[in-house]
Amino acid sequence: MTEDAQILIARLLAHQTLRREDKLVKRALSDEIFRTEIDTRLKACGMKFVDNVYADYVTLALTRDSESKVFGTKETWQNNNFGLARDGVALLVVLWSLIILPKRERQEAHQLAEEDQNDMFGKDKPMPRAEDTSIGISYRALLADFGEKLGKKTRMDMNLGQLARVGFIERKADLILEGPLLDLLMDTDTLKDRIINGALSDIFQIPAPRTPAIIEPADSIEPVAAAAAGEDDTTQTAADIQVDAATDSNADLNIHTGKE
Repeated sequence: MTEDAQILIARLLAHQTLRREDKLVKRALSDEIFRTEIDTRLKACGMKFVDNVYADYVTLALTRDSESKVFGTKETWQNNNFGLARDGVALLVVLWSLIILPKRERQEAHQLAEEDQNDMFGKDKPMPRAEDTSIGISYRALLADFGEKLGKKTRMDMNLGQLARVGFIERKADLILEGPLLDLLMDTDTLKDRIINGALSDIFQIPAPRTPAIIEPADSIEPVAAAAAGEDDTTQTAADIQVDAATDSNADLNIHTGKE
């Protein structure tokens, strides 16, 4: 078992990712004792085994405790070890939002990429693989929608090439497809609500959440008898209305893998 754990870690370090169908990967995902040995070995090196049920691959990454010691040694914090500029990170978040979030919805609904509707009786079936549910997006559509904000064609092409080289995306003609790392190294739990309800709310056509208006009732004035008409007049002051506007918070994106 010790030798198998050593081989699996060495292969992940060498190849960056392995498919879930790999023999040793399947064992790591199903054998609790074997997984514990792997986690213990990696933790001693400041690393961790990364997988999720929505991805077809597994990989290694730095633990949170070791990030500052690895990336914070320079005067400025290095937020990723791929050399991505700010517009490159922004493009990565956009691609993750447009490719991964819809794919996960199809996986949870047991809907394949070529199907138009959900399988009513598919809930008992295994979750579909990423390659069967991930559709990808058109490069021309991406350029038309985000080109002006992400450095126009030349800069976007440069960043797309870099994202493809490190394994976040794959390019096939006009299509931009999910790469092995795109659904592994993004912190979905942290980013999903902030992305959908915040930065990309216009794209997903979901309004930003707002707190209800707080209405403070005004103090009413006692009716005053009208001597001439014999009627009561009631006067009220204007109600004070306070609306708490929602603010969008930008998610800090830290993308770290075991390779530098």
